[in-house]
Amino acid sequence: MKAMILAAGFGKRMRPLTEVTPKPLLMVAGKPLLQHHIERLAAAGITELVINISWLAEQIEDYFGDGSDFGVSISWSREARPLETGGGIARALPMLGTDPFLLINGDVWTDFPIPHISGKTLDPDQDAWLLLVNNPEHNPQGDFTLSEQLVSLGGKPCFTFSGISLVRPQLFSSYQAQYPQQQAFRWLDVMTAVIDNGRVAGEVYSGQWWDVGTVERYHQLNNQLNNQHNQH
Repeated sequence: MKAMILAAGFGKRMRPLTEVTPKPLLMVAGKPLLQHHIERLAAAGITELVINISWLAEQIEDYFGDGSDFGVSISWSREARPLETGGGIARALPMLGTDPFLLINGDVWTDFPIPHISGKTLDPDQDAWLLLVNNPEHNPQGDFTLSEQLVSLGGKPCFTFSGISLVRPQLFSSYQAQYPQQQAFRWLDVMTAVIDNGRVAGEVYSGQWWDVGTVERYHQLNNQLNNQHNQH
C-alpha cells in the first residue's frame, strides 16, 4: 500500500511561525511534524510515500531527501501554487498507481496505530474509508455522521474527520475528467457524491488527535507531549 501525505499548504493561520519555516518542518516533541508521519508509516511497513509540497518546498525536500535516511522512498509532487487537497491528489495520481492508498493530512498529529489501516482493504462497494474523531473545541459541529460504519452528511451524532483516509485513486481521476478546467479543488468536492451514494465507510478513534492548525494549538500539543515525555 502506498501513502500520500498532504504537505503543500501555506500554513497561513500559523504565522509568524510559517513565514520562514514550512508547517511540515515545525518541531513537535523534538522532530518535524512530517517526520512523525513518515516514521509511523515506515514502522507499519508502508514505505512508498508521495508527498505534495508547495510553500518553501525546497526546505522540506532538502530535509527528507529521497526518504532513504528514514527507511522510506519518497516521491515529491511539487505544486507551483497549492492546488488544495483534491487538486493536489489529482496531480500526484501518476505516482500513486491504481490501488487504494492511505491519505494523511500533514498537519495533524495522532497516536492512531497505522498498522490498523495497513492491512485494510476496501470492499467492492466502498470507495473510501474515513477515520473520524470526537469533535474538538474548534469544530464543535463535526463533519460527518456515522451509522453502522457508513459515513453520511448531516444527522446526529456528528464526528470530525481526522485527516486520515483510505481512498480509491479513481475517485480523483474521474472527478478530474468530469471537471477538466478545475485544477484546484477540495477533497470534499470529490467525496460528497460517493458519501451520498453510501459508498464510504468509517470508524471513530478516541485516542489522541490534534489538528495543528493554529499557533495556539501547536503550542498546546508540544506542551502536552513534553509533559507526557517527562512523566515517563
